[in-house]
Amino acid sequence: MKNTVFIHTNGKQIAGAIVSAHSLRRNSRNPEAFDVRIIRQEDFKFFRDFEGRKFLRAGGWRTWRNDDLQSFTPTRFMPPELMEYQGRAVVIDPDVFAVGDVNELFSMDMQGKAIMAKRRTGHNGRDDYIASSVMLLDCAKLPHWNVKQQFEDMFAGKLDYDDWIVLANEPRENIGFLPEEWNDFDRLTPDTKLIHNTKRRTQPWKTGLPIDFTNRVPVIGRFLPENGIRLWGKYKKHPDQRQEDLFFSLLKECLESGQITRTEIESEMRSNHVRHDAFAVMNHVPSLDMVLNSVKSVKSAA
Repeated sequence: MKNTVFIHTNGKQIAGAIVSAHSLRRNSRNPEAFDVRIIRQEDFKFFRDFEGRKFLRAGGWRTWRNDDLQSFTPTRFMPPELMEYQGRAVVIDPDVFAVGDVNELFSMDMQGKAIMAKRRTGHNGRDDYIASSVMLLDCAKLPHWNVKQQFEDMFAGKLDYDDWIVLANEPRENIGFLPEEWNDFDRLTPDTKLIHNTKRRTQPWKTGLPIDFTNRVPVIGRFLPENGIRLWGKYKKHPDQRQEDLFFSLLKECLESGQITRTEIESEMRSNHVRHDAFAVMNHVPSLDMVLNSVKSVKSAA
């Protein structure tokens, strides 16, 4: 079975997913060597069946909402099933964009591990935190991944969402660790392979829009109640102009090549999923080659 990159998303993040898919092919020397699939949370009926029900998260009970900005997160564990437990898969969030060649990731020596992901010790107060937002998977070694069953287990109190997401229940011997450039958090350097815009408040395509996510970060040693607190205000401009230029130069190429239409972008703007000045930004953005060369020139100057 052909190596496949899975971009998991929901309707609120579809523009990012389309740009992500383009970046993977555009920045690979051999894009025919792998497939790219966008999987949408809305396409799996069992999620809808649990709307409004309580699930276990961080030791407490939360209400499942399918319209949550990150309701797609459980689908990151679906690739082994979708690959019929064969071959290699890479799964990434819809706010992850390729700067390097993903074939290098597929050809990485996994040293017998089932999963390779980035270690993030201490994040959210957890020493066992592993960032499952980018994973290289040997699907044949993950027959115990069954998303529908694991999802149901959260509502039965058998599985904590937070433990699931950070791979806490996965045998340690199954997990190897990716170099940080394969999931570079909000940092664009000459070594970056996959850049991940993790800081939601400054995601480049959201600048000026009303904030549409809740804050679940622990506060003064306790977790925020129920589903968190809805934050007020607007998304801010990204502090790194190159990261904004990267996204919009990729989006412009998607528009010019027909991977996304003007009508679709306008719809995303009306839904407040894409900033309202997106076309004006694209009209003035440097070409992608210029953006990538500006990143590489930092290393050359050093």
